[in-house]
Amino acid sequence: MSFLSEIQRRRTFGIISHPDAGKTTLTEKLLLFGGAIQEAGAVKSNKIKKGATSDFMEIERQRGISVATSVLAFEYNGIKINILDTPGHKDFAEDTFRTLTAVDSVIVVIDVAKGVEEQTEKLVEVCRMRNIPMIVFINKLDREGKDAFDLLDEVEQKLGLTVTPLSFPIGMGYDFKGIYNIWEKNVNLFSGDSRKDIEETIEVSDLNSSELNTLLGDIAANQLREDIELTDGIYPSFDKDAYLNGDLQPVFFGSALNNFGVRELLDCFVDIAPKPRAKQSEERLVKPDENKFTGFVFKIHANMDPNHRDRLAFIKIVSGEFKRNTPYLHVRNKKKLKFSSPNAFFAEKKQIVDISYPGDIVGLHDTGNFKIGDTLTEGEIINYKGIPSFSPEHFRYINNADPMKAKQLYKGIDQLMDEGVAQLFTLEMNGRKVIGTVGALQYEVIQYRLEHEYGAKCTYENLNVHKACWVDPEDEKNTEFAEFKRVKQRYLAKDKSGQLVFLADSVFSLQMTQQKYPSITFHLTSEFE
Repeated sequence: MSFLSEIQRRRTFGIISHPDAGKTTLTEKLLLFGGAIQEAGAVKSNKIKKGATSDFMEIERQRGISVATSVLAFEYNGIKINILDTPGHKDFAEDTFRTLTAVDSVIVVIDVAKGVEEQTEKLVEVCRMRNIPMIVFINKLDREGKDAFDLLDEVEQKLGLTVTPLSFPIGMGYDFKGIYNIWEKNVNLFSGDSRKDIEETIEVSDLNSSELNTLLGDIAANQLREDIELTDGIYPSFDKDAYLNGDLQPVFFGSALNNFGVRELLDCFVDIAPKPRAKQSEERLVKPDENKFTGFVFKIHANMDPNHRDRLAFIKIVSGEFKRNTPYLHVRNKKKLKFSSPNAFFAEKKQIVDISYPGDIVGLHDTGNFKIGDTLTEGEIINYKGIPSFSPEHFRYINNADPMKAKQLYKGIDQLMDEGVAQLFTLEMNGRKVIGTVGALQYEVIQYRLEHEYGAKCTYENLNVHKACWVDPEDEKNTEFAEFKRVKQRYLAKDKSGQLVFLADSVFSLQMTQQKYPSITFHLTSEFE
């Protein structure tokens, strides 16, 4: 198959939602259709209730939540699909924000009973800022929930989207009879048997035919006719260009747990979702069909296999072909590196790939060369933008609880910070280490992983910090900057890349500092022009 046709058949997308909306279950059912797993529920072994295929860290299995983004790939109808399953829990939002730099489109999962939740709002906002095409999947229709039109209104108002339903539920909860697929003009009847891999679909080209009454009964058939007439009147008809520009969002209804409505979503997705897209670098716009390889690291995961101390850097390929055992330039380090065993993923199963194409995600074994945001090329100096660190919400001193294991502790902290689990700040005054996280649960994850993966123990001490602000002086040599550094010495720290950070202890002190030192700008993200 030619290079161009390989690009054409790639689809790379992320699944985002609030925790418990059924994101990981949906991922599993998509894999089922792709033949990547053999039967629904295959990922639950007999005796141990093991989590879904995409949750492979021990702590995730214990908590039942995804804390790191998983990368999964499968083939469906000749299309190569790459899924990035992201954590929904707000404490791990930063991992999700970074993952959104590597996807070409997104599926937003919403729980029918809970509707649009806070975390979904934040993630959708990031997608809107980047004009990422979105499809909405309203899940758990077999449970009692909100009315379909109320949900569509809520999605439009709370998320600021313009929706168009491409499928519509027939009843809900106890009365749930199935789904009318507007996109394909057919009815999918719900039997409620989750063991059936794929439900039966009945072609219904004319909603006014008596066949519909025979299938659904008079009440449900008449209700469906009214609902579809109403959707035709209220919502815009589907326009592929508007969807690809991020201006229109198709909506599907279903029940991922019962594997219902998932095939409709997947078939339409394969049809309309964008192929690998061009990406803006600091130097220029890079197109996928360029001959020369470029790619960037959007995630680093240490110890995917606890028996081997392995770190994998996940690279999104933007242009050209990535070939095994070929030297590529690590732009930040100005070194050539080659990789003998680049991995492609199916959840826990990894396989070595000889060649990968734009849109693909490749895992490279890393001995500590990579940081998030690094670029690899065939020689051109390119830096991809848009993978910032955000100011953390929580701050604690980290202390070594076992003096004999100081080396292991520092190595562990170093690697976990490279992975983007949290941020490390070193105080200028006394060199004490401060860990900043988006959510408090991160501290547990760090403590757990330090002990189980590095054999090191740590304790925390609270630290009263409101925000970490990256310091950007107009002129580093002026007296105002020197005075700021002298007066605020005990609140200054360096981040992991050596940038100066001001740890403001309150909103008031940040405002006063900004007023007192007008020539210094304080940024809440680490990337600024």
